[in-house]
Amino acid sequence: MAHAQESPLATLAWLAGCWASETGEVGSGEHWLPLAGGTMLGVGRTVKNGKTVSHEFLQIRVNAEGKPVYIAIPSGQKEASFVAILVADGAVTFENLQHDFPQRILYKALPDNRLAARIEGLRNGALRGIDFPMKRVSCDALVGKPS
Repeated sequence: MAHAQESPLATLAWLAGCWASETGEVGSGEHWLPLAGGTMLGVGRTVKNGKTVSHEFLQIRVNAEGKPVYIAIPSGQKEASFVAILVADGAVTFENLQHDFPQRILYKALPDNRLAARIEGLRNGALRGIDFPMKRVSCDALVGKPS
């Protein structure tokens, strides 16, 4: 009996869970579901002054070439796909050089249940980057207090 080949996404299992922004308001962060059915699903939210000001629906799956692809649907914008150019133990970089901004999305696991998320690329001819430091939390902690 042949064994099923392990999904290239299995190496991203460390990303599953709830990640709270270390610089944003309570409720800001990302929640990634574990790999199931060939897909990791995620959602991101930014809260300012107690209100959600942006959100993003996310998925990571394998494309026809067998590479992990990050698909983002940000609030008010079109879907964008980024193909993995680096998948390492505790780190992944996705890239789409045709996208306006960002062209790269990076995640890196850090000690003490921290996560370094970053978007970067060219904007108006200059290299720009935005860091999103996060920490692993219980998913209840991402909800915040009722308003």
